[in-house]
Parts: sequence; C-alpha cells; structure tokens
Amino acid sequence: MVGNGTVSEGLGKIQTHKKENEICHDDSALPVKAQTVDELHSLQKKKSIPSTPVKGLQGAFAPVSGEERQKQQLQSISASLASLTRETGPKVVKGDPARKTGTSTVSHVAHHQITPALSISDSALKFTHILYNLSPAELYEQAIKYEHGSFITSSGAIATLSGAKTGRSPKDKRVVKDETTEAELWWGKGSPNIEMDEHTFLVNRERAVDYLNSLDKVFVNDQFLNWDPEHRIKVRIVSARAYHSLFMHNMCIRPTPEELEDFGTPDFTIYNAGRFPCNRYTHYMTTSTSIDLNLARREMVILGTQYAGEMKKGLFSLMHYLMPKRQILSLHSGCNMGKDGDVALFFGLSGTGKTTLSTDHNRFLIGDDEHCWTENGVSNIEGGCYAKCIDLSREKEPDIWNAIKFGTVLENVVFDEHTREVDYSEKSVTENTRAAYPIEYIPNAKIPCVGPHPKNVILLACDAFGVLPPVSKLSLVQTMYHFISGYTALVAGTEEGVREPQATFSACFGAAFIMLHPTKYAAMLAEKMQKHGATGWLVNTGWSGGRYGSGNRIKLPYTRKIIDAIHSGSLLEAKYTKTEVFGLQIPTEIEGVPSEIMDPMNTWSDKKAYKDTLLKLAGLFKNNFEGFTNYKIGKDNKLTEEILAAGPIF
Repeated sequence: MVGNGTVSEGLGKIQTHKKENEICHDDSALPVKAQTVDELHSLQKKKSIPSTPVKGLQGAFAPVSGEERQKQQLQSISASLASLTRETGPKVVKGDPARKTGTSTVSHVAHHQITPALSISDSALKFTHILYNLSPAELYEQAIKYEHGSFITSSGAIATLSGAKTGRSPKDKRVVKDETTEAELWWGKGSPNIEMDEHTFLVNRERAVDYLNSLDKVFVNDQFLNWDPEHRIKVRIVSARAYHSLFMHNMCIRPTPEELEDFGTPDFTIYNAGRFPCNRYTHYMTTSTSIDLNLARREMVILGTQYAGEMKKGLFSLMHYLMPKRQILSLHSGCNMGKDGDVALFFGLSGTGKTTLSTDHNRFLIGDDEHCWTENGVSNIEGGCYAKCIDLSREKEPDIWNAIKFGTVLENVVFDEHTREVDYSEKSVTENTRAAYPIEYIPNAKIPCVGPHPKNVILLACDAFGVLPPVSKLSLVQTMYHFISGYTALVAGTEEGVREPQATFSACFGAAFIMLHPTKYAAMLAEKMQKHGATGWLVNTGWSGGRYGSGNRIKLPYTRKIIDAIHSGSLLEAKYTKTEVFGLQIPTEIEGVPSEIMDPMNTWSDKKAYKDTLLKLAGLFKNNFEGFTNYKIGKDNKLTEEILAAGPIF
C-alpha cells in the first residue's frame, strides 16, 4: 500500500459503502425456525398421519382421530402381551425409548394410577416401548445401534447373526395335543409332530411373555399370510430383535397403511423370545430350545433359538393345518406362470433344482416356496423369498444376486472387514447362509402373487442312483404315490471313501411342516388335478448312464428343454413307452434332448448293474411307504390300496 491509498501490486482495494435505508444480510434462504440443534433435528422428520376413516358409531365412515386409533392399536398389543396370571396386559407405549423428543401415545392401562399391591410385580410399574411395523430403514438403525454383529454390506443388504443356532431345530418343535388335535393331526412314527400338553405350553408362554415384558422395547409386526384376499390370515409377531422384525417384514405380506389402520385382532400370534432359554426342568423339555405351537389358542412360542427360519416355518405349519379345513391345499412348492396364464407347480427337496427351474425369465414368478391351491386358483402364502446363499454367484443366480440390496437380510454370511463385500463361498459360521428379501425384488415376480389353476405338477428328484428317467408322465395315483414319497437321492460325501448315494424321503416334499397325514394332502392334490385337468410329471435332475461316480449328471440345458416342453404342452403329444418295475410312462423323443437318454437302461453299459440298482431303489421306495399303508381315507381302504399299487412292482 502506497501513501496515496492505491495498491502497488496484487488485487485492488475492496470498498464497502452502506446504502441509505438498506441492511446488508444473506437473503439466500429464510432463517430456520429452530432455537436449538435438537429442535432442528425434530424438523427433519415428518410424522405419518392416518389417512383412512374406519367404520364407527357415527356412520359408515366416521373419522377416528389418530390418538384414538393408536390407543386401540396399543390396547390390542397390550392384550397380546398379557400374562395369564394378571388381570391386565402390560403398560405399553409407542416409540423408541432412546428418543427424548416428542410425546408418546400410551395404552389405556397407563392412564390409571397404579397402587402397588402384593399381587403385582415391579414389571407392572414400567412401560414397554412398542416399535410397531417399523420400515426397513428404521429397523436398520435399530440393528446397527443395538445388535452386536449387524453390519451394512457393500450391496446395501444388512448382515446379521442368528446366534448359536444357524438352522431349524425340528426335534425341539412341539404341538399341543388336545381332544381336537389328537383326532385331526398326524402322530406317531414318521410324523414331525412331537406332542406336548396345554399346561406345559402355558408355562413356556408365560416365560416368553414375562421375558418380552421385562425389556424396554419390543418389536411388533402386524402382517398377512396368503395373497388370496378371501383366505388371508392376519398374523402378529412379537420379537426382541430388529433382525427378526425385518426378516418377517420381508417374508410375510406387507399391509398397506390403510390395511394396517384397520388391522384389528390378529388370527395368530408368535412370541419370539429366542434370546431366552426354556426352563430345562419343564416337562417335555430336552434342550434349552423349544418351539411350541398351540392350534387352539392360535399361538406360537419360541425359546432358546434366534434362527429366524423357525418363525417362517412355524407359520407354514399353521397354514398346513388351517387351509385343508377350508378345502384349500397347502403346498411346499415353487410356482411360476407363462405369458398365456399356464401355471406350473415345482416340488423338490434340497439340491433337486427347484429354485433354478422355477426361476425362468420367460415366465412370471408367483412364489419360490409356499403356496395354496384354492377354489380361485393358486396363491403365494408369503411376501418374500428365503434363498440359500452358499456359493452364490452373479452368473448362476443373477436374480437372487441382484435382490441382495437395501432391505435384504443376510444371515450368517462372512464379509471383508474393510470393503464389506460378502464372500458367499465362506462357510466359517455355517453352510446354511441365507438371504431374505421381498418378492418385489425379483424383476419378473407377479404382483399380486396369484394365478389360475395349475396345468402342470412337476415332481423333481435328483436321482444319484441313475435309474429314473429324465422325465416321466404320471397318472393321478402315480402322482399321489410319488408326492407322498417325496424322493431324492444325493451323495453322502467322500469321507473315508464313502461314495454311495443316500436316498432321502420327505412326505409331500416337506415332511417337517405338514400337520395332517400325507395321504390327506395327496388326496386333495389328486382331486384338484382331476377337477382342473392338471398333469403330473416326474423329472430326474440327477444321474444317467450309471450312479454317482460312474455315470454323468443330466445336463441342465436338457432338463430346461424338458421343462419347456411341459410348459408348452408339446410333451403331451409325444409317443410314450412304459418302464419296468416303476411302470413309468416315458416319451420316446423331445426336441433338443438326445433320444438315447430317455430310457435310462439305454445309457448303462452294464445292464445287470442297472437292473440290480433299479431293484435296490425300488426296495427303498417300498420300505419307506410301509409307514403310510395303515392309514385309511374314508370308510374303506380303497384309495390307499390304489396309491400303493402305483408304486414299484417287482
């Protein structure tokens, strides 16, 4: 700066002059209406407001205030959590206890002054905070903040741990045996139903409810089962973990805000106290885990296991009981539909290709696992998919790969600590790694998940013995026989040189979940197939030309050609021959499939070995079916005898 006030070098001098009657200020935006940072944060979130009127006393569509609506909702939840030894349910309040701002709505019991008495405990003096039907984003926050082992992966999915149990505990699942269920359910040898009495159930229910009521907060989901609106079931899931709440949000059908406002009393309630063990001194308990189903009370209690699949399959067992009472067939199957409306059902145990073959980019996916066949057609029971993740790759399963994004639950997977990229080949936690996601995440999913009556019923078997044909057309009684058998044969492994195929039979392709005798489901299946003109098929996705170790696995492109021919109806027009022993009708040729593999005997170089292996498998079928021969349908044993005659003859 030189003496005359000019700059000798660099930038010129900045002159500021205040104009008359004007104020200098930043006019880019209006000031924030907040005095503190907490107030500023409160402005960030917009409250959800009920939008649908409910039927009331003042007319058909009398408006109900948001406060009254929440009060009714909380009263219902309080009733669900009521102990059997106290007059009222717990005091429940809606909202996260960690939030200090805002005023929560409290259930009716909280407004009364409570005078401590000898008959009540300290739990009567506390509030239980209810986190009701939270969104995936809210559940992510809860899991990340409060549940050790929950992380966001690179794809946006949330990875979590199910604890010590990484699979179902079928030996710890029990059903209350009362006068009704004793007569209706399947009990005894081969049955998945292990009995318990009403008193023991109530002891376990009390333990679960007391545990849940002792917590500062519990998660409550009100959702639906079955996409057919005429046969929809309302379910309530009460749980202690955000992971369980998000899992069920994905797996059950998500109600609209309008449906949720008028949800009312649930038809069935799950009390998931899986973080808390059962009392080993309680009658019937053999471990610290117990999954208990009471069909009369329409309740399920979970103690001692945090594996989320117990809830999904527990509800499936419920549907296997409720639906047949309405003359609706519940099915453990995949289901897809062609562009012309032709529906196919896919049955198959693990490793048979059910998921791969029912996922077809040329067809709409109705569902991957659980369905109902009603008088209206077929409907998915669930609102999501529960896919295996072990060795998952983008190339082999692109739809599942792309579905693993924000909102998806990844169970027990291993990921890179820094990049959070999941290693799907890693089995450090368990081989049973899983992904649970809404069915809308599949691009070709049919929403709503309903379709017309099925035209084809496809039974899949991975026959490691190598003696079943690649495809067989089944008669109605043969369909019933193979449906009841639920056969597949996989390789046991190579430990100590063991390479023998191991036959597996699971009645109705889902023995762990059925409630009635398998013959009842089979009879319903045959009745519906006959009424609606559906055809039964047995498709072998296993070996040909020899058993495992000597033959070759049937190529997937060949199986796809077979499935395509079933869908198109062209296979019905083919010429057929009959096999020995099993008496299966096999086509002589299918376009795109080598004719020589149609009859498995042609592919075996050692014909004697083929015959010996065929008879061995037939014997395994016969031994397995002996457990079903004592059951009679109707006054005579005619149908049972017909089904038995449809099996192997040798």
